[in-house]
Amino acid sequence: MITLRYAAGSDVGRVRQGNEDSAYAGPRLLAVADGMGGHVGGEVASAAAVATVAPLDHECPPDLVAAAENGVHRANRRLREMVEQDPSLTGMGTTLTLMLWDGPRVALAHIGDSRAYLLREGDLYQITYDHTLVQTLMDDGRITAEEAARHPHRSILLQVLDGSDTIEVDLSLRDAEVGDRYLLCSDGLSGVVDADRLRHVLATIDDLDTVTRTLIELACDAGGPDNITCVVADVIDEPGPAQDAPMIVGAAAS
Repeated sequence: MITLRYAAGSDVGRVRQGNEDSAYAGPRLLAVADGMGGHVGGEVASAAAVATVAPLDHECPPDLVAAAENGVHRANRRLREMVEQDPSLTGMGTTLTLMLWDGPRVALAHIGDSRAYLLREGDLYQITYDHTLVQTLMDDGRITAEEAARHPHRSILLQVLDGSDTIEVDLSLRDAEVGDRYLLCSDGLSGVVDADRLRHVLATIDDLDTVTRTLIELACDAGGPDNITCVVADVIDEPGPAQDAPMIVGAAAS
C-alpha cells in the first residue's frame, strides 16, 4: 500500500511581526498557503484557504484533479464571502499549493508563488510554476535567474486567491513512486535558500521533523525576511497508513 509519511513546520522569520503562512499535512492532502493583505488579512486568508481545502483529506473522489480544482475554487469563494461580511478584509489574498493523493496518483493544484518540489533518486525538480512578474520576465528572456533573485519587483504576484472571478489554477495529475520525497513551501524558504541547499537537506536527512527544522533554520540564517513554512512528505510502501493525524501549522493552527 502506497502511503505518506509527513511533517510540517512554520516560523515567523526574523523580520515579520506575525505569521501569514498556513500549512496542512495529512494522509492524503498536503497544502501550503502564503497570505497577504493589510492588518490581519494575510493570516485570515491563508488560514481560511487551508481550512476550506482540509476536508479533501477525508474524501475519496473518483476524479482527483477535479476535486483539487474544486477545493481551490471553494477556498476562493470563501475569501469573497469573508470580505463581503467584513469589508476591512478587502485586498486580502493568498497563494495555495496543494497535492491530493490516491495511492500512487497525485493531483497538484497551484496558484501563486509557493512551490512544490520533487526529490527523486537524488535529483530535485521544481514541479510548480511561479505566477510572478519576474518569472514572466525570465520566460521572455529579459532577465536571468540570478537577476530575478535580486529584482526589486520579485514579490509581485500575477495570480493569487483573492475572491475574484478571474483566477487561473495550474492543475496536473502525476504518478508518485515509492522513495519520492516532496517539499511544499512558501517563498520565505525558496526565496532565500537556493535549490542546491534544498536538495542537499532533502537528500541527506532521513527524519522529516529534522528536515523541516533544518530548512527553517537555513532560511532564518539567511536573514529570515519573510515567514517560512514547509511541508515534507515521503512516499512509502506499508500495509497501512504511516500516519493518520494531520499536522496544521502557521496561522491556520491558531
